[in-house]
Amino acid sequence: MGAKYRHALPQLSGDTFLTDAGIETDLIFNHGIEIREFAAHTLLPDMAGRQAVARYLRGFLSLARDMRTGFILDSQTWKAHAHWAGDLRATTEDLRLANHDAISLISNLREEFAGNEKPIVLNGVIGPRGDAYEPEDLISPEESERYHSEQMGWLAKTDVDMVSAITFTQSGEAIGIVRAAQAAGLPIVISFTVETDGRLPSGQPLSEAIEAVDDATNNGPAYFMVNCAHPDHFAGDLIDSSWGRRIRGLRCNASRMSHAELDACETLDDGNPRELATQYRAIRSALPWLNVFGGCCGSDLRHVTQIASALAA
Repeated sequence: MGAKYRHALPQLSGDTFLTDAGIETDLIFNHGIEIREFAAHTLLPDMAGRQAVARYLRGFLSLARDMRTGFILDSQTWKAHAHWAGDLRATTEDLRLANHDAISLISNLREEFAGNEKPIVLNGVIGPRGDAYEPEDLISPEESERYHSEQMGWLAKTDVDMVSAITFTQSGEAIGIVRAAQAAGLPIVISFTVETDGRLPSGQPLSEAIEAVDDATNNGPAYFMVNCAHPDHFAGDLIDSSWGRRIRGLRCNASRMSHAELDACETLDDGNPRELATQYRAIRSALPWLNVFGGCCGSDLRHVTQIASALAA
């Protein structure tokens, strides 16, 4: 089928695009599905697991159809890279095939929803090399580029239109993965996560992280996002500025908990979907160039439905 939008991402037009929510927390806590090592790609080889992932994504694709919005359709490849090979008892070939299989799944879903009025963009998701809540090491741009080039190369040979570095914790690693994407010919989005003080887990302010990546890559990312944090943790820091206008999307947690609290939590904190939607609308009113919206930990289809309705209103 091939990539449709790799050379012209439709969300750059400014139309509203939705994403999904917190697939891992939704499937684990709301549907009782075990996900080995919190790595959703491990569900795909099993028919029941594959059907659960497809059923989850169909809900969001149907919402985008009904709301007449575009949709960024994510692959389940956040942990399908070498750092996690030992924990997953996976070989390099296992991981390569997992990336290709995950893209095959979402490519088929795009065909299934070909009647949607607005574009569906296939997005290859890449997670950080290490713990997204508590990074073990600072990673240099050079080291990051070498490391992420492997998974980037696997994804470049699929139907993906773009890749997203999701829940990144430090600007050095983000610079390296942008360079790897540039070398592979793939548009890339950088989505940083922040702590309750609005700073990256590395301690760097969000503004400085975005400026550092842009300065080192000649404005390489297609745009930036913020994910895996509640709006209360960062919304007050977003301003109309050169770096602020580089942010196009939000995928917020439903929970106000810190990353440390979430990591230790054995029950789901799904927050308040209506309140979260109201906060999204307030942020978009202040920063009207934002146009990509979804959820992260603790959120599910209920939250994104409320967000889509609030934005449409």
